[in-house]
Amino acid sequence: MVNSRCLAIITSFVFTFIGCTKNSGNMNHLKDEKSPYLKQHSGNPVWWYPWGEEAIQKAKRENKPIFLSVGYSTCHWCHVMEKESFEDKEVADALNRSFISIKVDREERPDVDSIYMEAVHAMTGSGGWPMTVLLTPDREPFFGGTYFTKQSLLQILSKADEVWKKEPSKVREQGKKLVEWMQNQKLAPSSGDFSNNVFVKFYADFKQRFDSVNGGRLGKPKFPPAYALRLLLRIHRRTGEKNVLAMVTKTLDEMARGGIYDHVGGGFHRYSTDEKWLVPHFEKMLYDQAALLNAYLEAYQVTGNKEYELVAREIIDHVLRDMTTSDGGFFSAEDADSEREEGKFYVWTNQELKKLLSANEFSDFKKQFAISEGGNFEHGANILILRPSSTRKGRTPDLKQALNNLFQIRNKRVHPHRDEKVLTSWNGLFISALAKAGAVLGEKRYTESATRAVNFILTHNKDVKGNLLRRWANGESKYPGYLEDYAFLIDALIELFQATSDPKWIQEAEKLQATQEQLFFDPKNGGYFSTRIGDKLLIQRKKEFEDNVTPSGNSIATLNLLRLAAITFNQEYAKKADALLKVVPEATKLFPSGFPQLLMAVDYRLDQSKEIAIIADKDDPALQKVKSSFFSKFMPNKVIGVNAGTDSAVPLLKSKKALQEKPTVYVCVNRVCQFPTTDSKKALELAEPFEKFNLKQ
Repeated sequence: MVNSRCLAIITSFVFTFIGCTKNSGNMNHLKDEKSPYLKQHSGNPVWWYPWGEEAIQKAKRENKPIFLSVGYSTCHWCHVMEKESFEDKEVADALNRSFISIKVDREERPDVDSIYMEAVHAMTGSGGWPMTVLLTPDREPFFGGTYFTKQSLLQILSKADEVWKKEPSKVREQGKKLVEWMQNQKLAPSSGDFSNNVFVKFYADFKQRFDSVNGGRLGKPKFPPAYALRLLLRIHRRTGEKNVLAMVTKTLDEMARGGIYDHVGGGFHRYSTDEKWLVPHFEKMLYDQAALLNAYLEAYQVTGNKEYELVAREIIDHVLRDMTTSDGGFFSAEDADSEREEGKFYVWTNQELKKLLSANEFSDFKKQFAISEGGNFEHGANILILRPSSTRKGRTPDLKQALNNLFQIRNKRVHPHRDEKVLTSWNGLFISALAKAGAVLGEKRYTESATRAVNFILTHNKDVKGNLLRRWANGESKYPGYLEDYAFLIDALIELFQATSDPKWIQEAEKLQATQEQLFFDPKNGGYFSTRIGDKLLIQRKKEFEDNVTPSGNSIATLNLLRLAAITFNQEYAKKADALLKVVPEATKLFPSGFPQLLMAVDYRLDQSKEIAIIADKDDPALQKVKSSFFSKFMPNKVIGVNAGTDSAVPLLKSKKALQEKPTVYVCVNRVCQFPTTDSKKALELAEPFEKFNLKQ
């Protein structure tokens, strides 16, 4: 028999359990998430959910609108909004009472981010992060914006709650109309074939908005236009127009001297808040390092300017040292903030520098860097910028020692948060640039690092069926890969094949290309969707061509197809690339500045692209010299393969023999090879011809 005291205890336990079960949804659901951004919000009093079925169904059951907040872990204004609003009880109470709150890491879920960013642009004319969107339970957006102060946010929530309760049908109707509008925004496909006129227009547009004093585009904030610069280098190559090259070098010089560059640790910050590249937004993104590494490498090939080589090497040193996992994958980003203060990790007062450096070191330091007692940043601090006459290649031993000392001292400061997600697509971008750097600079360790990174992705970011996954974080691989994951990694594999001569990378690229066709190709209208079919939570399946801070998947995919055709001699790839260029938006021709990476593929297609095979004994000491003669030249519209051993299965190399036991070069155009030669100078002459055009037409 149970006594009264035991009964009371049991009854209390049962009611407690029932109460907890009944209110189990009323909590923050982010604690088990691996995303650094979601983990940052896992302690908020807001009852956050990750994007998924559970949150959507709860919104439908309780007939509550969804509060969608999208950002990323190294976003400064995301931190500000969290501190002001999402850590605040008043805001949390308002959200928990009347909304179902969902947090999204835009880097993990670019599909969700892209859809609702389009909606915010439609509603407000601009966008950014943190992104704030109110949705109906059916995920239709009816209000959107970016950062809001606490008071503004409370007013918005109050008004939205009132309108939803009084006139839900009107809110739903508004959301439906916006979704219909978004789904109808399919840009008209390009009519007919491309011509060189598109490059003439791109040049004219860039020139009109060019900042002749500071480089880059006029105005502020200033983002490094890496892909535009790379396209301009291709336009310069085919036109010989000196002004094109001058705009590129002016921009690269000013960025490498400015505060947007980390002169102590290497690498570029996200963008400059002013027009002079002086005061950056201090976060560092892996995709920016990849884009700018490519730009400086190609400028070095064109000009031979040692400064560009040194900047490229410093970018690589930064990533390999500070943004690499123990197994070789590359982390996503580093924050702008440390100790809740933007830029604190990177800046120095004049007094600090005097104290930390010897007299000789400080003297040489001031000759190279424009520092002052009053500083050029907040609280009298100095963002390091190079004086116009200073160069990296002319540094004294004292100056090199000073920079090394400052690096060691800075390393003891509180570091900015590092986002330790390993994203397949962003890794693909950097692996591609790193493999190219290994070939161009003849640096074996770069190629080895690129190989390790590819092996990391192929080991960790693949599912049991061999399909790519989006990201690895803290031991967990998650989310089906998007088009950009496939396209960017295929590009990396093609570059790695060219740098290493290992045929397995082309075999892997072809496997991924076949999977990309199955998952993303639109058999009805052509082109590739950004997401695979079957995600019922997405209100739209988008197809993107415009290049942004990263290129579009369709842009990279087009060039991949052209290069795979050249290496494998499989003309189905070339036919698909041509078909893809016919369905890209007509806006590519009307507003080409938004499509620089896509236009690099067009440049490849319109030029006399070359297929180059080098055949030699692997132990021949002359082989490296022949390879270097090709890789050191700016010949963007080529593929190159080296067979140093047994006959290769790669069609570009298959059945080709070395002559006179010397390194032998076969230069081919459209699979038709000219007579092989052992004279590397003559081989370069055979590979050099290109299709010229005139910018003044």
